[in-house]
Amino acid sequence: MKNNILNNFLKDFSIEVTPKAALKIENFSDYLPHKTLIYIAHIEGTPIDDMVQTAKKITDQGFLAMPHFPARIIKNKNVLGEWITRYQNEAGVENALLIAGGSNKPYGEYDSSINLIESELFDRANFKRLHIAGHPEGSKDIDPDGSSKNVDEALSWKNQFSNRTDASMAITTQFCFDSSSVIDWANSIKSSGIDLPIHIGIAGPAKLQTLLRYSIECGVGASIGIIQKRAKDLTKLLLPYKPTEIIKDLAEYKLNNPEFNIEKVHFFPLGGVKMVSDFVKEA
Repeated sequence: MKNNILNNFLKDFSIEVTPKAALKIENFSDYLPHKTLIYIAHIEGTPIDDMVQTAKKITDQGFLAMPHFPARIIKNKNVLGEWITRYQNEAGVENALLIAGGSNKPYGEYDSSINLIESELFDRANFKRLHIAGHPEGSKDIDPDGSSKNVDEALSWKNQFSNRTDASMAITTQFCFDSSSVIDWANSIKSSGIDLPIHIGIAGPAKLQTLLRYSIECGVGASIGIIQKRAKDLTKLLLPYKPTEIIKDLAEYKLNNPEFNIEKVHFFPLGGVKMVSDFVKEA
């Protein structure tokens, strides 16, 4: 019974890769179900040629590519339009994740995903999916005072936009490790009128050292304490982390609360795509 609960919750999961990681995978079908949605992280400094080539490889192999569009590294509307055109014409891309991005200062006229949406270029391009970022534990980058005021206002604006677009919209979140924080956040935004489905970010299996490094780099909040506590346990220090507990908690909560707004799982494969693939098969 428990395996069925986990399998249902993990159905149609998505995953994220970088162009560098994608180069090491000869064929994604060796690890992922056909038509899996594969996000492509656009790290600052990555040439657009590499991003488009990665997207083409993904679509050519029968998967759905969803490249990141980080607002702060896009200089202007011409560059944004060029990216969209190249993704569509050269790689058949129909999906996009719109984010502010990690750059401290904007390269040009865009500072947020709202700016990208306001360009209207994605509407004109008829993208099938437009996903936006979610932060279950807040974002110090967006709300330096530790509140969630700016994040909540931005989500509300995007929720209103979702009612005006034909594209399917969803919130894809940063990864965290505490199920209670995720549940409280998801219920909170729903009670405030935000009805976008949530694709919850989950850190895939990885060595604890790897997990801690990425957690710090990505600014994961309070739940990083769960991983730090585990690292102090000598009996677990050498064992790779697996996200079994948080997925089990969320799956059981979803079973008991069918209207819960978490729709799918999105994996950050910090230990590699194969480790995520093996984990899902064993669940």
